Amino acid sequence: MQLPSAASPWERDGTAEDLALVAAAADGLGYDFLTCAEHVVVPAADAPLRGDTYWDPVATLGFLAAHTSRIRLATSVVVLGYHHPLKIAKQYGTLDRLSGGRVVLGVGVGSLEAEFSLLGASFDDRGARGDDAMKALRAALGQREPSYDGQFYRFSGMSVNPWAQQQRLPMWVGGRTRRSLRRAVELGEGWMPFGLAPEAMGSMLHSVTLPTGFEVVLAPPHALDPEADPDGTRRALDALRDAGATSATCTVKSRSVQHYCEQLARLQALG
Repeated sequence: MQLPSAASPWERDGTAEDLALVAAAADGLGYDFLTCAEHVVVPAADAPLRGDTYWDPVATLGFLAAHTSRIRLATSVVVLGYHHPLKIAKQYGTLDRLSGGRVVLGVGVGSLEAEFSLLGASFDDRGARGDDAMKALRAALGQREPSYDGQFYRFSGMSVNPWAQQQRLPMWVGGRTRRSLRRAVELGEGWMPFGLAPEAMGSMLHSVTLPTGFEVVLAPPHALDPEADPDGTRRALDALRDAGATSATCTVKSRSVQHYCEQLARLQALG
C-alpha cells in the first residue's frame, strides 16, 4: 500500500518485480514478516489521507510466497465484514499450504463506511459480526470439515479443501480502540494497532493481562531513515519497545527499489 505520509515518490510506479525484490531482500536479511493491506475501493475524498493503492492481499502474498522461503506473510488487515469466514478460510488456507505454513491472518472490523455500502456489507454491527467471524475462523482454519454455530455464521457438513497447513494459524487483530485490543486478547494471538501514539498504546496495553506468547505489533508514526538518521531510527524503535511492542512493522525512506533494499539492510544492522 502507499500511504501518502509514508510512501516514497518512486513507489507510485512500483512494479511486481519491485515487490519481489523487496520481499526477497527482507527474507534474506532475516525479517520476521511482511504485510499487505486490504481495501477493495477507496473513495476519492479519502485518498489524500489513506492513499488509493492497495494491492490485493491474496494475489500479492501468493506471488511473494514464490519469491521467498522463510518470511511470514501477514495481512494487515483483512476486513472481516467483506467476506464469509469460509471464504477467508479457503483463500488463506490455500495460501498457507502454498507457502509452507507461513501465513499470519491479520483481521479487522473496518472503518470505511462508503466501502461497506458499496460491497453490501453491514456497517453498524460490524464489531459483533467481527467477533463471530473470528470464532468461526478459529473453528474453520486447519480443518477439512469445519463446524460452527454462532450469532451470524453457521455451517457444517461442508468440505474446505485445501485447508490451512498450520493447525492453529495465528490471527492478529488490527484497530485503534480498547475493543480491538479486547478482541485480540480474547480471540486472537496478537494486536496490531494503527494511528495511536506510543503513550496511548502503552496505556491500553497496561490495562489488560496479555496471554503468554501474545504478539504486540506496533508501527512508528513515520517512515524510518536509518541512513540519514540512525539515532532517530533507534529512538523510534525504542519508543515502540517501551510501549510494549514485541515486533515492529516499518517502512523506510528511499529513492528507488534498490535503495529501499539497502535501507532494509541498514535497519536490520541497527538491531
